[in-house]
Amino acid sequence: MKSSDVSGFYKKSPEDRWQTIRGFGELTDAEVDTIRNTGALKFEQVDRMIENVVGTMPIPLGIAVNFRINGRDYLVPMAIEEPSVVAAASNSAKMARDRGGFATSSTGPIMIGQIQLVGVPDPHGARMTILAHRDEILSLANEKDPMLVKLGGGAKDVEVRVLETNRGPMVVTHLLVDCRDAMGANAVNTMAEAVAPQLEKWTGGRVYLRIISNLAVRRLVRARAVFSKDAIRSENASGEDVVEGVLEAYAFAEADPFRCATHNKGIMNGIDAVVVATGNDWRAIEAGAHAYAAWKSGGYRSLTAWEKDANGDLVGTIEVPLAVGLVGGATAVHPTAKANVRLLGVKTAQELGEIIASVGLAQNFAALRALATEGIQRGHMSLHARNIAATVGATGDEVEQVAQLLVKERKVRMDRAKEILDEMRKKRH
Repeated sequence: MKSSDVSGFYKKSPEDRWQTIRGFGELTDAEVDTIRNTGALKFEQVDRMIENVVGTMPIPLGIAVNFRINGRDYLVPMAIEEPSVVAAASNSAKMARDRGGFATSSTGPIMIGQIQLVGVPDPHGARMTILAHRDEILSLANEKDPMLVKLGGGAKDVEVRVLETNRGPMVVTHLLVDCRDAMGANAVNTMAEAVAPQLEKWTGGRVYLRIISNLAVRRLVRARAVFSKDAIRSENASGEDVVEGVLEAYAFAEADPFRCATHNKGIMNGIDAVVVATGNDWRAIEAGAHAYAAWKSGGYRSLTAWEKDANGDLVGTIEVPLAVGLVGGATAVHPTAKANVRLLGVKTAQELGEIIASVGLAQNFAALRALATEGIQRGHMSLHARNIAATVGATGDEVEQVAQLLVKERKVRMDRAKEILDEMRKKRH
């Protein structure tokens, strides 16, 4: 019987690791060669990034064009495997140019470190005690990262909450840290660790968790765009009808969490793709965005808002927490991420966040416009059909021929693609 109980896998040489997975999975030489291919990365680089490395998992990298943000043009790298996302963002950005593109702002790169105190006999009194030691707390925290302080960042303030839980009251201290151009997890966690013993000493409680929060409500990014009704009309709908359709679709998402989950997923299609392309932590961004969508108004709501202005044009806005950085993590070591950041030409994490928010807004508009006019499937169909054609074995010109017939019949299915391909080859021979 096969066993996954492998001792010291990380100590094995790369060749031994490949032999282990080859035997366990009964993989072919070609399959192992595919797994071991590290693309733009050297194996030694990958081996330092995560544990038990055997290779990389490449995903397509595309470029969203047409983006004008705060009066400046950008080519935006997007790493994603889903068809039509890059094209949709590019098309939306082109429509937004008619009214000047995207305008953005942000609150600054403030992250929250949480320190959990339990077993405190007088939680509200402890809260006052901790706040009275604010300056000492900030000094202790900033001693841990003098370089961040030198750059204008560091611990800036302290908040304390008494939290009622099913384990009794907890005193939760928030350390507010300006992370500058870093995402900030390492700096914030280190500062929280340094402060924790003093909180125990002052309150008589016991500290358990000392960790950053990904609900980055102090690191919000906002973007706004006006879509002229004349620019957004489609083949089968006037500009006025598109505006009304988008507003109806948005109202549906605001009222119904079942719709809103997919609505916000479409926004994150754009956001995550740029986050991944620049080597940032898309899981933290996802968690923070969806938590914010629920936290900001007491129920799960849209990350965007859509309105009609006095001219009858469509106005879209987005507000989302974006804890992204330009220093540290994969952004600093992954050669493709470094090249993508250089392509963007961004100088600060704040600028990067504002680009990402703009892409999220553009992606949301594209989805709403498609839903309000031809339906979302038409936009996906042609690219998906090509993937299906290739999956069943079509090559060269066959891919496009099979895809066109699948779209025409509106039967983008594996079984139908195989039938079409077999028929084509029989006729040819």
